[in-house]
Amino acid sequence: MKTSWYKEPWAWLVFVLPAIAVIASITTYFIANHEPDSLVIGDYYKKGKAINIELSKVKLAQKLGIKFDLQLKDNKLIIKPSGIEKKFPLLNVNFYHPTLAKNDFNLTLTADGNGYFRHQFDQAVQGKWHISISSFKNDWKIENIITLPQTEFIEIKPILNEAN
Repeated sequence: MKTSWYKEPWAWLVFVLPAIAVIASITTYFIANHEPDSLVIGDYYKKGKAINIELSKVKLAQKLGIKFDLQLKDNKLIIKPSGIEKKFPLLNVNFYHPTLAKNDFNLTLTADGNGYFRHQFDQAVQGKWHISISSFKNDWKIENIITLPQTEFIEIKPILNEAN
């Protein structure tokens, strides 16, 4: 006596495995396209062309001996000049998240009576960040990669390898 095909376990195995693969591929497609990754720097071509200008700004910061010490403790950012004795009226401080462009932010800080630059954050700033410190005129620039928060002061100095 012959049995029907749907009563055979091997027939179901032949049909179920490809069906699972099709369902998994469709699910993977929807997951991948639900939130596409954004470019951290949208105008990468212009950024690539301007690399020599950026490097000359870092070289100028090295030549001038500009350095800063940075601390972020209890959501309070303190940046103090440690290189030359020059007073800076304003600093542009840019924080770039390595993967999420929506987390990037810029600060324009003025010096207090001690020459320190301070900012109080409303929310905790944590993780790895690309930090860029430049003058208000944007004639010199320092770029470093840091991990926040920092309970001790860390040195931020111009390094050509980390400048992009």
